[in-house]
Amino acid sequence: MGIDFLKTVFIENKSEPAIAWNDELYSYQQLTDKINHWNKILTAKHIHSGDVVSIIGDFSLNSIALFLELIDRACIIVPMLNDVSDKRKLLSNEITSIRYSFTMNSEDEFSFKKEDTQSDNQIFYSDLRKAKVPGLVLFSSGTSGQPKAAVHNFSLLLEKFKTKRSTLSTLNFLLFDHWGGLNTVLHTLSNGGLVLTVNDRTPSRVCKLIEQYEVEVLPTSPSFLNLLLVSGEYKKYDLKSLKIISYGTEPMAPVTLQRLNTIFPDTKIHQTYGLIELGVLRSKSKSSNSLWVKVGGEGFQTRVVDGLLEIKSKSAMLGYLNAPSPFTEDGWFITGDAVEVDGDWLKILGRKSELINIGGEKVYPQEVENCLHKAFNVEEATVYKESNKLLGNIVCAKIKLQDPEDAKDAKRRIKKHCIENLEKFKVPVKYTFVDESLSNTRFKKNRA
Repeated sequence: MGIDFLKTVFIENKSEPAIAWNDELYSYQQLTDKINHWNKILTAKHIHSGDVVSIIGDFSLNSIALFLELIDRACIIVPMLNDVSDKRKLLSNEITSIRYSFTMNSEDEFSFKKEDTQSDNQIFYSDLRKAKVPGLVLFSSGTSGQPKAAVHNFSLLLEKFKTKRSTLSTLNFLLFDHWGGLNTVLHTLSNGGLVLTVNDRTPSRVCKLIEQYEVEVLPTSPSFLNLLLVSGEYKKYDLKSLKIISYGTEPMAPVTLQRLNTIFPDTKIHQTYGLIELGVLRSKSKSSNSLWVKVGGEGFQTRVVDGLLEIKSKSAMLGYLNAPSPFTEDGWFITGDAVEVDGDWLKILGRKSELINIGGEKVYPQEVENCLHKAFNVEEATVYKESNKLLGNIVCAKIKLQDPEDAKDAKRRIKKHCIENLEKFKVPVKYTFVDESLSNTRFKKNRA
């Protein structure tokens, strides 16, 4: 029960480094001591099994230790980011019925609050409390709509970490409220590895840490990898320790993948696939320069229905707190991801909800974005749809230029590039130039 299997690993590796935070290394013994410290704090504050508790912060020694102690205590955990707006926090509290919250500051010090935003939204919680198992509530990114709150029986998600696997020193780039980030921490700690936390996810800081700690695995998103390449920061540091760059959370632009393989020829570029509703599936890329991938593994079944990927999993969420069930009557989760199929291989085309219908013709934003990224002086590009009385929708592009340029000249040049490389109905009609990044705090394109 709980995290006994992790505690065994911690004892076996007690003198080994477990967590690197703020340029300090902490051993597995120190992590164990911190977990025991949190046990005393939670007992003193009368926090019990089944209580809904939020941790607001990022990965650090304190937040990881508290997270593990809450699992062991069979609480229902809601991880959140520090920079989430007060309005979003209040909404999250109301949706999840948070009872207690711990906020970690930049010095890894905590503040505690007993929340008064209780609601009657207790769906799915009663089963967790009856079984005395930990729960986990994760919010979707909301890149294409209102964030959804997925409730998990955490004990089912933890099962896969009981199987011993090899581990490499890993920079935990993905965020604290993101299953990819939590998955990385649990995988690494369950195998006695080193988790390198990072609270500054700029290309320069990430590259510096890879060089400093000889990081072997960088799990991240296509949006960040594009930013890394455009910034040129990779040229300033020794990154030869990198054995694997894994990417997920959104489709990869072929032009970005091609550049990655050219710049990191000795590094395996690996595509992953996971969802907050299911966890992270085991995956295998056809090759480092291929967008074709096999997904599934033990505990997962996959099928494609009408061009959309569906998955059945033992560790699937119990359901959403604030949205209808996305499961079929026979228990398959409808991912909403459109895919191409070639035998056992899949190519993720994008979310069905992001598909742009132009007078009956289908346009996937990623295809147009890939074309835009090949245009001169384009740093970032996001393609989305706007309604149109005649065609139903039109293709629109939001663009961040790498260097300053007259907007009219840039539009003329970029549109000409699109006309030469895309079918007519795929060419953006509207172009907007912006100065800010087009990625959200999770380093994903925001299409809302």
